[in-house]
Amino acid sequence: MLETIDLTKKYGDFTALNSLNLKIKEGEIFCLLGANGAGKSTTINLFLNFIKATHGKAMINGMDVSKHVKETKQMLSYIPENLMLYKNLTGLENLRFFCGLGGKNQSKDELVDLLEESGLQTDFIHKRVSSYSKGMRQKVGIALARARGAKVLLLDEPTSGLDPKASNEFSELLLSMKERGVTTLMATHDLFRAKDTGTHIGIMKEGVLLEKFESKDVSFQDLERLYLKHMHN
Repeated sequence: MLETIDLTKKYGDFTALNSLNLKIKEGEIFCLLGANGAGKSTTINLFLNFIKATHGKAMINGMDVSKHVKETKQMLSYIPENLMLYKNLTGLENLRFFCGLGGKNQSKDELVDLLEESGLQTDFIHKRVSSYSKGMRQKVGIALARARGAKVLLLDEPTSGLDPKASNEFSELLLSMKERGVTTLMATHDLFRAKDTGTHIGIMKEGVLLEKFESKDVSFQDLERLYLKHMHN
C-alpha cells in the first residue's frame, strides 16, 4: 500500500533522507523511530507530496504521489503533531466542514456517530474545539479519516504531549483502523507505543533507515537497547 524506492531528499549539501526503501502492506502499522532530524517527518512529507523528492519515488497503492497527486491524496488522511482545527467551531462543525471540502456529505447523525466511535465524549461533540485537549483533537482527526474512507493514515508524532490514558486510547483507535484494513505510517519518539501498537518498526538516523523488523520479534527491552545503541553510535 505504501512503498518508497531509493527515496532521497537533499537540501543543498544536506541529505535529509538517503535512499529509503520501504514496503508497507495493507493493514500494517509501521512505526518510524528516531531522534529529531532523523528523516521521519521528511518521509511523511514526501508521501503527502508537500515536498518534492530529489531522487526516487514515494508510492501509494502503486501510484507515484508526484504523478497521481489527486488520486493518492484521496486515499490518505494526515494527522500532524498539532492537528489544525477551527477553534471557534465545534468538533461536529469541524468534521462537517472538512468532510464537505472532500466532497463527502454525511448526515449530522452519521457524523455524530463517527465522533462517538472515535472516542470523543458525547458532551464535547457540540463544544468549541478551543476547549478540547490534544487527545480530543486527535479523535476528530480519526473521525475525519473514517468519514473520508481513508485507506492510509500518515501520523507525525501523534502521541507527543498526550497523557498515558489518552495515548492508550489513541493506540486503540489505530488498532480499530487496522481491523478495517487501514495502513498506517507513524513517526514517533515513543518506543513503548511503537512496540505496543506497531506491526513493524524502523529505526532511522541522519536520513538513513538503519534497521526494520516486525515488532513481535523483539521485546521492549531489546527494542530500547537497539535504539539506544544506534543513537549513541
